[in-house]
Amino acid sequence: MRDFEGRTAVVTGAASGIGRALADGFADVGMNVVLADVEEEALAAAVAELEGRGHPVLGVGVDARSRESVGELARRATERFGHVHVLVNNAGVASMGEDRGVWEIADEDWDWVMGVNFYGVLYGLQAFVPGMLEHGEEGHIVNTASLAGLLPGGGPYSVSKHGVLALTEGLYRNLADRGAAIGASVLCPGFVNTRIFDAERNRPKELEAPEVQAPNELMRAVGEALIQGGIQPAEVAEIVLRAIQEGDLYILPHPAWDPIVRGRFEGILGRKKPVSVDIEDLMRRRAAGEKF
Repeated sequence: MRDFEGRTAVVTGAASGIGRALADGFADVGMNVVLADVEEEALAAAVAELEGRGHPVLGVGVDARSRESVGELARRATERFGHVHVLVNNAGVASMGEDRGVWEIADEDWDWVMGVNFYGVLYGLQAFVPGMLEHGEEGHIVNTASLAGLLPGGGPYSVSKHGVLALTEGLYRNLADRGAAIGASVLCPGFVNTRIFDAERNRPKELEAPEVQAPNELMRAVGEALIQGGIQPAEVAEIVLRAIQEGDLYILPHPAWDPIVRGRFEGILGRKKPVSVDIEDLMRRRAAGEKF
């Protein structure tokens, strides 16, 4: 998809982080932008700022876990701007305590993280793809996964991101088989300077875990340091816009992870145990200026 001006983009998780940067990026290239988020105060502020800069925007409060809520987003986007051309299923959360055994993780954690990260993407496709196919104009879909979707893992976050990767690969093939004028990409970033570690602020009360286990403080400190030293969301947005124009399926904004990802797949082909990530090596390379 080369031509953005005058077209319409819908972004979930658009009130902060990568989603907000993408909304800014789409607005700056002349698109109508629909911002969707569960955090309504932050959403209202984002919409007001873009409107203040003269951009045509719409804000919609959305719970990505709900098929009905995402369906209402599609209805309102179409009602306001007509055809939707770019869909970014970006809403995502992470729970604490991912280092626990998979059998020890509360059902509430699984339901919340899978509900937003995986089913939110699936519901977005179900709500928007039929209309995008029907109008027949050039378009593109971006699903936000993570490098966690390319590396070994077992907690809700990792499982959800592996699911988004597989779902997007299937979507890409389905669209190509139908000769659709719609491309598909899966975004797999490493550490980006966002509030992902503060995602609990948006956890619904009905999915609060009955027994909250304190996260591993060392791992949290390392993770926060890497997040704060990560690339800025605006950098990711620039990469995503270029990938849409080029029709790339895989969007990996952090080349420093390439050797680790390569090692994972070489291990699979070599029938070996899962590759592990050397945290101390990451911190040394981070201190040397590499962006993870």
